Amino acid sequence: MTDDLEEIRRRRLAQMQQQQAAQQQMGAGDMQAAMQQEQAQAEMDAKKQALMRQILTQEARERLTTLRLSRKELVDQLESQLITLAQSGRLQTMIDDEKLKQLLVQMQPKKREPTIKRM
Repeated sequence: MTDDLEEIRRRRLAQMQQQQAAQQQMGAGDMQAAMQQEQAQAEMDAKKQALMRQILTQEARERLTTLRLSRKELVDQLESQLITLAQSGRLQTMIDDEKLKQLLVQMQPKKREPTIKRM
């Protein structure tokens, strides 16, 4: 009886060790995939920043950097539009700060004026 119990314990221990080894191998594979994805994202960001340096003047880039702190989605949307325009060849000159301000105003949603009716 004790021999059977010991045999069951040894088999169970071996099974648990195999499962743990398999999990560690899968974890290493997941980490490697995550590292590759992170590296690809970093490369895309570097390409994007290089293109933005060609499109925008220094002042416009500074304005976008400060605006990114409060309106990240708006800046991402504007950058993607500018990159699309530049890649299609429809952007002829560099965007300076004044042009960037105009683009930002155009991208802002129209605000309704509140009306108060007194009865």
